[in-house]
Amino acid sequence: MPAYKDKERNTWYCKFYYETWDGQKKHTTKRGFQTKKAAIEWENEFKASVKAEMTMTVASFVKIYFNDKKGELKERSIRNKEYMMNVHIIPYFGERKMNEITPSDIIQWQNVIREKNYSETYLRMIQNQMTALFTHAYNIYGLKSNPCKKIKKMGKSDANRLDFWTKDEYDKFIATIDHDDRYYTLFEILFWTGCRVGELLALTKSDIDFQNNQIHISKTYYRMNGEDVITTPKTEQSIRTVDIPEFLKNEIKDYVSRIYECKDNQRLFPMVLEAVQHKMKRNIEKAGVKKIRVHDLRHSHVAYLIHQGVQPLIIKERLGHRDIKITLNTYGHLYPSEQKKVAELLNCQK
Repeated sequence: MPAYKDKERNTWYCKFYYETWDGQKKHTTKRGFQTKKAAIEWENEFKASVKAEMTMTVASFVKIYFNDKKGELKERSIRNKEYMMNVHIIPYFGERKMNEITPSDIIQWQNVIREKNYSETYLRMIQNQMTALFTHAYNIYGLKSNPCKKIKKMGKSDANRLDFWTKDEYDKFIATIDHDDRYYTLFEILFWTGCRVGELLALTKSDIDFQNNQIHISKTYYRMNGEDVITTPKTEQSIRTVDIPEFLKNEIKDYVSRIYECKDNQRLFPMVLEAVQHKMKRNIEKAGVKKIRVHDLRHSHVAYLIHQGVQPLIIKERLGHRDIKITLNTYGHLYPSEQKKVAELLNCQK
């Protein structure tokens, strides 16, 4: 995309064709730039802004949103976001123009969604898709006002609902599974490392460092359209090395030794999430402990570490959180004794 020198005025200008969001071909010229770089930057910004004029419908902008995000989000995230927008946003707002939707419209939409009696967590997930859509329009395409900024979000995030087992509850649960059962080793890894279940299901023999008592986490597993998918984990920080206790190393080593001709790149737990969920549900009933999700074993690991006095920064690194704020926002309320220590420390200064 070249810029041109205006020799009479000793400035630069750009002229170019562009295509609007609805496919119309147009031409424009802009003069008076002091540098060639400034002219090119203006052209780039102009093309981005007209790509999605805010008089377009919400349904049309959703397509542009996902086209913009395809290089940023993983395929599974895009699929989940598309589902929620297609089910909960487009039927209500699809034919409305982006720049005509007001905060009042968002509130009315929230009331309709609440009537469907979804969980508070799912309501927040739906709200997050709406907010992401209008924030993208506001930040990138010049939407004059973001209606989601002026209203209260519906639902509650997962951080407000933290279920976990104590060590005693976990002991009762794991006692219902035979030591030679592969699920025994699977649940032991989940509880004693705090790794995500997708990370665990992607583990191979080469990920286990038996000499240094470590597990290297660099990928995650999920099932999509009937096929196994192995990809990079949730964030860059999720790629990490987790130190494990001697007893867990020995349990994993014993388990691997029982896998016939186990290859280095072979998945140690060749199963899907649903199978893990089913096994956990069945043995929860046997153990008579409170019902939690598979993901809550990650929370249980953290609760145990906090009870042992481990500090948040160490937990952040172990879990692979992107930011310490995520760790504190999720688990900060489990540190009441630390708050008391701070108060006592301050009292000693008077």
